[in-house]
Amino acid sequence: MKELRISTKGRYALRMLVDLAEHKDDGFIALKDIAARQVISKKYLEQIVAILNHSNILRTNRGYQGGYMLAQAPEKYTVGQILRLTEGSLSPVTCMDEGPNRCNRRGYCKTLPIWQGLNKVMTGYLDSITLQDILNDYRTAGSDEYSI
Repeated sequence: MKELRISTKGRYALRMLVDLAEHKDDGFIALKDIAARQVISKKYLEQIVAILNHSNILRTNRGYQGGYMLAQAPEKYTVGQILRLTEGSLSPVTCMDEGPNRCNRRGYCKTLPIWQGLNKVMTGYLDSITLQDILNDYRTAGSDEYSI
């Protein structure tokens, strides 16, 4: 059974991209620096980078001054977009994982509107938050630490 839970991979990918957004003016950022700031294994971040590189979210520079940076401005990336890359579908039930719904009960399923509504609320919320929003909210709160 699929749980409505975001995996470590999804949470760490979001933390990594927030870190890159926060340091966007510093040029290419080495993975070891992100790993140290976020207290995440560099090896684990390498796995996440492999996923993100296929989606053109990151720019990469190899060599001595190598590292990673966001390919676009932080306001161009939503939490929903990032989580769909790392988690796959965010649908609350499997019959809604891919459209169109191919469930043979879809025509008379009394609970389908509940799952459609939940999906609409979840995706609407996650797609409304950008990396820049996360940074802005953090700065507004004036906190010294944040956790995703």
